Amino acid sequence: MAHDKKQGYTDPEDVRRDEAEVSGAEEAVVADPVEEAEDTQAEEEVNTLENQLASAQEALEKEKKEYMFLMAEFDNFRKRTIREKSEIIRNAGENVFKGLLPVMDDFERGLKAAEGATDVASVREGMELIYQKLKKYMEQNGVKEMATNGEPFDADSHEAIASVPAPSEDVKGKVIDTVEKGYTINDKVLRHAKVVVGQ
Repeated sequence: MAHDKKQGYTDPEDVRRDEAEVSGAEEAVVADPVEEAEDTQAEEEVNTLENQLASAQEALEKEKKEYMFLMAEFDNFRKRTIREKSEIIRNAGENVFKGLLPVMDDFERGLKAAEGATDVASVREGMELIYQKLKKYMEQNGVKEMATNGEPFDADSHEAIASVPAPSEDVKGKVIDTVEKGYTINDKVLRHAKVVVGQ
């Protein structure tokens, strides 16, 4: 039976509604332990991921610095190698010409001696000595004269400037005469020999 609210009585429906609201509010106030555990776990995962990200960024910075250092080192090495190579080439040329200076001195002395000489044989002997000295110096530096006359024609070493009928069968395809000597340096062709080949 419904009573008038003014007299202090309430409708039972209102009472049930109020009780439901109070019960819902209590449930809202009491935290769910499962939700709390999930929130804590999510927070820990976020912290772990943030730490991993920070470590990865730190490692990346370190690798970047090392890479830049290596690039600078390589650039210095490349420049140093180019400089050393040019110095070796320059010094090699310097050493070659330094070795030729005594031969030049001998030629100058020979020319002076030849001015007042009447004996052709002694001038020739002096020239022969200078030639032998130069030849020995070249051999010491790996430069050797090619053997040509009587040898089979070899396009890798010889340059045929003429071919003539062979005087006999055994000289066909062989070098009959050498117009200009060929030289090798450390077994590599320095200058091809200009030759006449028998056909």
